[in-house]
Amino acid sequence: MPVTEGAAQGRVLFLITVKEERREDFLAAYEQIRHLVAEGVPGHLRDQVCQSSADPEQWLITSEWRSLEDFAAWERTEEHRDLVRPMRACFSDARSVRFHIKAETSRDTPRAGLSTPTTAG
Repeated sequence: MPVTEGAAQGRVLFLITVKEERREDFLAAYEQIRHLVAEGVPGHLRDQVCQSSADPEQWLITSEWRSLEDFAAWERTEEHRDLVRPMRACFSDARSVRFHIKAETSRDTPRAGLSTPTTAG
Protein backbone atom coordinates (compact mmCIF):
# COMPACT_ATOMS: atom_id res chain seq x y z
CA MET A 1 0.00 0.00 0.00
CA PRO A 2 1.28 3.45 -0.68
CA VAL A 3 2.38 5.39 2.36
CA THR A 4 0.79 8.82 2.46
CA GLU A 5 2.96 11.91 2.65
CA GLY A 6 3.61 12.84 6.25
CA ALA A 7 3.17 9.30 7.53
CA ALA A 8 6.03 8.49 9.87
CA GLN A 9 5.87 4.70 9.91
CA GLY A 10 9.30 3.26 10.56
CA ARG A 11 11.30 0.08 10.31
CA VAL A 12 14.23 -0.81 12.55
CA LEU A 13 16.76 -3.41 11.42
CA PHE A 14 18.96 -5.21 13.92
CA LEU A 15 21.90 -6.92 12.21
CA ILE A 16 23.35 -9.35 14.69
CA THR A 17 25.84 -12.17 15.00
CA VAL A 18 24.97 -15.10 17.23
CA LYS A 19 27.62 -17.78 17.67
CA GLU A 20 26.34 -21.30 17.03
CA GLU A 21 26.69 -22.29 20.70
CA ARG A 22 24.33 -19.42 21.68
CA ARG A 23 21.69 -19.97 18.97
CA GLU A 24 19.19 -21.86 21.13
CA ASP A 25 19.57 -19.35 23.98
CA PHE A 26 18.98 -16.50 21.52
CA LEU A 27 15.86 -18.09 20.02
CA ALA A 28 14.48 -18.89 23.48
CA ALA A 29 15.06 -15.30 24.61
CA TYR A 30 13.38 -13.94 21.47
CA GLU A 31 10.42 -16.27 22.04
CA GLN A 32 10.09 -14.99 25.62
CA ILE A 33 9.68 -11.35 24.57
CA ARG A 34 8.10 -11.31 21.12
CA HIS A 35 4.47 -11.59 22.22
CA LEU A 36 4.98 -9.20 25.13
CA VAL A 37 6.24 -6.57 22.71
CA ALA A 38 3.57 -7.29 20.07
CA GLU A 39 0.73 -7.12 22.57
CA GLY A 40 1.90 -4.43 24.94
CA VAL A 41 4.25 -1.86 23.42
CA PRO A 42 2.50 1.21 22.01
CA GLY A 43 3.26 1.76 18.33
CA HIS A 44 4.70 -1.69 17.63
CA LEU A 45 3.21 -3.19 14.47
CA ARG A 46 5.19 -6.35 13.68
CA ASP A 47 8.60 -7.93 13.73
CA GLN A 48 10.44 -10.86 12.21
CA VAL A 49 13.55 -12.79 13.13
CA CYS A 50 15.53 -14.06 10.14
CA GLN A 51 18.62 -16.24 9.79
CA SER A 52 21.04 -15.82 6.89
CA SER A 53 20.97 -18.57 4.30
CA ALA A 54 24.69 -18.04 3.66
CA ASP A 55 26.01 -17.72 7.23
CA PRO A 56 24.02 -19.35 10.05
CA GLU A 57 25.62 -17.01 12.64
CA GLN A 58 24.17 -13.91 10.91
CA TRP A 59 20.67 -12.84 11.98
CA LEU A 60 18.31 -10.01 11.18
CA ILE A 61 15.45 -8.76 13.33
CA THR A 62 13.12 -6.38 11.53
CA SER A 63 10.75 -4.33 13.62
CA GLU A 64 7.98 -2.17 12.15
CA TRP A 65 6.53 0.75 14.13
CA ARG A 66 3.73 3.27 13.78
CA SER A 67 6.54 5.85 14.11
CA LEU A 68 10.23 5.82 14.90
CA GLU A 69 9.38 8.05 17.84
CA ASP A 70 7.31 5.17 19.29
CA PHE A 71 10.33 2.89 18.99
CA ALA A 72 12.69 5.46 20.52
CA ALA A 73 10.34 6.05 23.46
CA TRP A 74 10.17 2.33 24.20
CA GLU A 75 13.92 1.85 23.72
CA ARG A 76 14.58 4.44 26.45
CA THR A 77 12.57 2.54 29.08
CA GLU A 78 13.92 0.30 31.81
CA GLU A 79 11.33 -2.31 30.72
CA HIS A 80 12.98 -2.47 27.29
CA ARG A 81 16.43 -2.94 28.75
CA ASP A 82 15.18 -5.68 31.11
CA LEU A 83 13.26 -7.54 28.39
CA VAL A 84 16.05 -7.59 25.80
CA ARG A 85 18.94 -8.24 28.19
CA PRO A 86 18.82 -12.09 27.85
CA MET A 87 18.66 -11.81 24.07
CA ARG A 88 21.49 -9.26 23.85
CA ALA A 89 23.67 -11.50 26.00
CA CYS A 90 23.71 -13.91 23.05
CA PHE A 91 25.05 -11.38 20.53
CA SER A 92 28.73 -11.40 19.64
CA ASP A 93 28.16 -8.37 17.38
CA ALA A 94 25.18 -6.10 16.74
CA ARG A 95 24.16 -2.90 15.05
CA SER A 96 20.85 -1.27 14.26
CA VAL A 97 19.63 1.07 11.57
CA ARG A 98 16.34 2.96 11.39
CA PHE A 99 14.31 3.88 8.33
CA HIS A 100 11.17 5.88 7.59
CA ILE A 101 8.90 3.87 5.29
CA LYS A 102 8.20 5.93 2.17
CA ALA A 103 6.32 3.39 0.02
CA GLU A 104 5.21 -0.20 0.21
CA THR A 105 4.25 -2.56 -2.59
CA SER A 106 2.24 -5.76 -2.47
CA ARG A 107 0.11 -7.75 -4.87
CA ASP A 108 -2.90 -5.63 -3.83
CA THR A 109 -1.18 -2.26 -4.32
CA PRO A 110 -2.99 -0.33 -7.07
CA ARG A 111 -0.81 1.24 -9.73
CA ALA A 112 -1.06 5.00 -9.81
CA GLY A 113 -2.70 6.37 -12.93
CA LEU A 114 -4.09 3.05 -14.13
CA SER A 115 -7.76 2.32 -14.26
CA THR A 116 -9.37 -1.08 -14.07
CA PRO A 117 -10.28 -2.30 -17.58
CA THR A 118 -13.91 -3.06 -18.23
CA THR A 119 -15.34 -5.39 -20.79
CA ALA A 120 -18.28 -4.50 -22.98
CA GLY A 121 -20.79 -7.20 -23.27
